[in-house]
Amino acid sequence: MTARVDHAWVLRRRLATQRLTGVPMPRAVDTVRLLTCVQSQDAPLAHLSLGLRTRTPTYAAGLAEPAIGAFTRTHILRPTWHFVAAEDLRWIQALTGPKVLSGLAGRHRGLGLDGSAFTRAQAVLEELLAGGRALTRSALTTEFAARGLPAHGEQMAHQLMQAEITALICGGPPAGEAGSEHTYVLAGEAIPPSPDDDLPGRDQEEAVRHLVLRFMAGHGPADDRDLTRWSTLTLGQVRPALADLESAGQLTRVELDGAPLWYDPSAPARTSRCPGALLLSTFDEATLTYARTGFPQSAKHLDRTRLVSQSGGGTVVIDGMDVGLWTRAIRGGRVEVRIRPEAALGAAEVEMLEDATARLGRFLERDASLTIDPVAA
Repeated sequence: MTARVDHAWVLRRRLATQRLTGVPMPRAVDTVRLLTCVQSQDAPLAHLSLGLRTRTPTYAAGLAEPAIGAFTRTHILRPTWHFVAAEDLRWIQALTGPKVLSGLAGRHRGLGLDGSAFTRAQAVLEELLAGGRALTRSALTTEFAARGLPAHGEQMAHQLMQAEITALICGGPPAGEAGSEHTYVLAGEAIPPSPDDDLPGRDQEEAVRHLVLRFMAGHGPADDRDLTRWSTLTLGQVRPALADLESAGQLTRVELDGAPLWYDPSAPARTSRCPGALLLSTFDEATLTYARTGFPQSAKHLDRTRLVSQSGGGTVVIDGMDVGLWTRAIRGGRVEVRIRPEAALGAAEVEMLEDATARLGRFLERDASLTIDPVAA
């Protein structure tokens, strides 16, 4: 018989599974492996998401790990940036990439990019990046333009994205001041072979089961639609995989409000630390993944879609409740945090926010200040 659970149980288990309250992971790459792919449009805040889950003490320490090949930043799963462990790059791209590219076909036609354009782009990228060279998008754009290849705005972005999704290139060591510039390298040179590289070609269904299990091990309890949105796999693919994994005892199913959720019963479920307040990125895996069972919002009547997209920060969570938004600005040696609460905050909650702000400052190795705006109307 399927156990029935409440929302509070789901959130407690999920926060522990994601190591926001559970035992922290040793390194940033261990968190990337746990979550499989970590959305990272805002790379500095994505590193903060990793830092909240690990013993990695500073942004600089986390930033060094991709430079030595532990994980990379690339377009994977969906046409957006993610961190992914080196050994997971090729098999996930092989499994999910064809559907991602199919979904982009119309946009490619609109940009005047066809198969021959991508073939030329691939050849030029192989030439420019050979021998371990790491180049920024700006440098690559200049080289493409000099060769008469499409090199304007979205054309360049989509040629690079296509090369990433086919695992020709991936993110290289960060360049520029404080590692602020993304670079590209040849995946064949930067990423060593892994036993699972050809798993989708050998056994497509096993590759789907593997991705489903990995997702639930890092994100569970979650439902099948959370999984399809995250992975771009279809319900027709994931539902048989969920049934197989449940039958094998690798996943456990529970019921919340009459709907099923799955989780890995071997994942740590014990809360070992209580951070109180969490400053989570808009794109954090704990906030972005769950359409139906995410953090309850203290002011449900507010439509904050535009505010979230413009926040440059993300969601403020206190004791499992989404209480508002936060932004950060870095000026010189200081990080300034501004909270936009959507519910009245007591003295204890303000103290939690001061602790969360201080933690952010330590992670960025900067002094930190906190401003709390009046409650949003």
